[in-house]
This record gives sequence, C-alpha cells and structure tokens, in this order.
Amino acid sequence: MAWDDKRAREALRAVFDAAIAAADPRIMLGQHLPPRPKGRCVVVGAGKSAALMAAALEAAWPDMDLGGVVVTRYGHAAPTRRIEVIEAAHPVPDANSERAARRILAAVQGLGPDDLVIALISGGGSALLALPAPGLTLADKQAVNRALLASGAPISEMNAVRKHLSAIKGGRLAAVAFPARVVTLAISDVPGDDPAVIASGPTVADPTKFADARAILARYGIAPSPAVAARLAQDADETPKPGELAHAEFRIIAAPGMALRQAADVARARGLAPLILGDALEGESREAGTLMAGIARSVRAHGLPLAGPAILLSGGETTVTIGDAKPGRGGRNTEFLLGLAIALDGLPGIWAAAGDTDGIDGTEDAAGAIVTPDTLARARAAGLDPRAMLAAHDSYTLFAAVGDLIKTGPTLTNVNDIRAILIA
Repeated sequence: MAWDDKRAREALRAVFDAAIAAADPRIMLGQHLPPRPKGRCVVVGAGKSAALMAAALEAAWPDMDLGGVVVTRYGHAAPTRRIEVIEAAHPVPDANSERAARRILAAVQGLGPDDLVIALISGGGSALLALPAPGLTLADKQAVNRALLASGAPISEMNAVRKHLSAIKGGRLAAVAFPARVVTLAISDVPGDDPAVIASGPTVADPTKFADARAILARYGIAPSPAVAARLAQDADETPKPGELAHAEFRIIAAPGMALRQAADVARARGLAPLILGDALEGESREAGTLMAGIARSVRAHGLPLAGPAILLSGGETTVTIGDAKPGRGGRNTEFLLGLAIALDGLPGIWAAAGDTDGIDGTEDAAGAIVTPDTLARARAAGLDPRAMLAAHDSYTLFAAVGDLIKTGPTLTNVNDIRAILIA
C-alpha cells in the first residue's frame, strides 16, 4: 500500500499516542512500590503527573492508611480520596507553588525510622515546588526562572541554579524526612534520566555547588537580583551530597527510552522500519530541525542510515533562545518542526510529528504539530511567510493556520518530547 497523506498522518499520530501510553503511571506505578511500612506512610509529590500518580498509588494500596499532599500544574489534577492535590503555576511558579512546597515539607517532619515517605516526582516539579531559600522571595525566584526560560539553557543547567535558590530541592526534602525511609517514584522528563535533575531532585543528593550556579547565570548573561547574588556568593557546600541520604531510594518508573521503544513497536506494526536516534537530544530547536531534515533526505535519496519506508524517532528536550525580541506564539516542538519543514522545502514523501508528551508545548494549548510535504505551500497560500515566522518564534501561529496542530489536552504524564519523521 502506498504512503499517502492520510496514511502517514494516521501512523504518526498512532506512534505519538503510543509513546504517551507507555508512560501512564496507572500501568507502571504499581510495579515499583516498596514493601509496606510498619509505621506511617506519607505521600508527597510534585510534577505534571503527580496527581495521577497519587491516584494510581491509592488504587494500588486501597487498604493502606495513606496521607499527604502533592502539587501539579493547573488543569492537571486527578481525583484522589486520601492524598490532597494542590494546583500551581508552570513554568513560572506562583504563590500556590510556594504554599504547596511548605505543606509538603511540613508533611515529612517528625517522622520515625518505621515510617515511609513515598515521593511522586515528574517533570514540571521544579516550578511547582518553589520554596525560596532563606533571604529570598518568590519574586526573586520568578525573575531568575523567567530569565533562564528565555536563555536557551538546557534543563540540567536551569535546575542546577534552581536548587541553590531553594529550601526544598537538591535533596533537602529527603533530609528533612530523616530518619524515615524515603522512596521516590519518578517519571523522567530529562535527557539522560539523571535523578538529580528530574524536578531539581528534591530527594536526591546534589553534586553541584554555588559556584556552578554563578557560572551558569554568567554564561547566559543573566544579572540576578541583589538577594540572589548574595545567596549565590556563598562558598559553603550547603545541599546534601552523595552519602548523606542513605535513607533515600530512587526508582524511575517511566522514561523517554521506554516511550520510544513502544513507539517503535507501533511503527513496525504499520510497516515502517524504526530507527531510534536517541532519547536525550538537546540543542537549539530550529537547528535540530535542520539536522533531522538532513538525515531524512539521506534516507529518502540513498537509503542511509536505513531504507524506507522508515521512521526516525528521537526524544529529549531542545531549547528555544528568545533573546530580547518579543516572541510570537510557539514551543520547542513547533519551532523544531518549522525548522524541519523549511529545510525539507517541500520534499515529497516525508512527513513528521513532534510533541511534548505532557500535552503542552511550552505554554500553548497544543502538544505539537504535524509537518507534511505541502506544509510550506499551504502556509504561503494563507498569506504567511514561514521564514519570517520562524525568526519571530511564531511557529504555533503557522501550524494553527494550516490546521496541523496536535491537541491532546493534559495527558497527566511527561517523558518529554517525542519526534517522529516518516520517510516513504
């Protein structure tokens, strides 16, 4: 059967949906639970999946006396009976982020060695769990967060700074819970699945120092407020380090690699040869689009690195450097796709999809979009200039105009971005 537009679109959407399904905590979480404690079980958590993870835990332990509180993004709540859910802002924290962090820290204080803390951690937790360090205000943290988001810094560097401005991240939550056992169940959304980076590692020892945070801000030309500068000017190594959190254990229950393997299985069943290029790709979104277009051209023209019909799959988190200009509408996935489309320049037989598995690309209401061989032609017919829109970071507007956004709504999970390029 020939690959036409309808068949290619259906395959790409099936692949994307399979990646999301592979990270559903209702399926994965019960397989990773620790033994039940002799004492209390306190549940805390933060992230876009925290509420659904809490509901999954309640379902797995229906007769357990659970209590605690988790925080998730506005619109990402799930019904729970024993664990409280607070909603807060993302990607820039708000007052609810601070309130939730205080509640969570209070929930793990005063516990004993027979008690168990289960920490449900997923992507987005850094913004949602925002308790300013002594001497700082929420406004200080918000300003640094906004600057980092616009800088193009990778998530590992952003979270290294956030940890040193926090009273709960960088292992401090687990330190307060001592001597209770702490078991973290995490859905990874970061390249490399580094536990210290996921949600800024509230239960994980921190290998970074104040000097690292200072260097990151300097690297991106970010001038901190006097209070932040004073905080980072310290030389003390203040976050818990490896060896200090022996009572804490970390388990990843879902990760980008798992999602990509499931996507590959679905693609194979549809007659496509899958090639996973990696689950930890980073870099500037539009440049990543140009690079991927080159690989797709090679498959199309020479059957390298594999012959078609094929699908190139990748995960990770690219970035968008905004600079001083006021941006249009868009996220890293639609910017990647517009860069890809421009580099392909209407080459026949290539379609692509990219989206964030949490259902939200940046701050928009779409997970991502689909590129077809005639994307640019349809955009120009609508009076749009694709190159100008890419320069203005206005990719969402272009894909909305041609009707090719992918809208899933909040998926309540998050293993970061999934990119799929189909070559007939």
